[in-house]
Amino acid sequence: MTTMTETKVTTQVYRVYIKATPQAIWDAITKPEWTERYGFGGRAEYDLRPGGSYRVPTTEAMKQAGAQMGFETPDVMVDGEVIEADPPRRLVQTWRMLMDAETEAEGFTRLTYEIEERPDGVSKLTLVHELEGAPKLAALSAGEREAEGAGGGWSWVLSDLKTLLETGARLAG
Repeated sequence: MTTMTETKVTTQVYRVYIKATPQAIWDAITKPEWTERYGFGGRAEYDLRPGGSYRVPTTEAMKQAGAQMGFETPDVMVDGEVIEADPPRRLVQTWRMLMDAETEAEGFTRLTYEIEERPDGVSKLTLVHELEGAPKLAALSAGEREAEGAGGGWSWVLSDLKTLLETGARLAG
């Protein structure tokens, strides 16, 4: 008798072309004064050394939204650890969502940003999110819970980042 065990590995890959330098994109990903201006608006805190910490404290707006929905929001929305930092080309880190017990219990996933300069003044940003063993986070990251008010996932965050860098304004208020 043969038994087959299936292991599901979920990796999401997003690619966006941005009319900006690699350094501008790097700064938008790693500097809190930029990270609070797009996506979910958290001020990312990075220690950009291997083993350095990564965390995004929860904003007051997020805490108020959680209270309106009847749950307490933690003080930190996302945390992780820097694995590799090669500014302004590559950032590899662990990433764990702490906004609810289910996604927190799924543990740390791996997130990689790759920034490639092109000769036409446009840079290619590739985000790879390895979500093995994290089906709830995979659904959230893919934007599958957008209709429930959970946001549009990485596609929305990267679209907002691109719009901010190219126009100086957010994609949506």
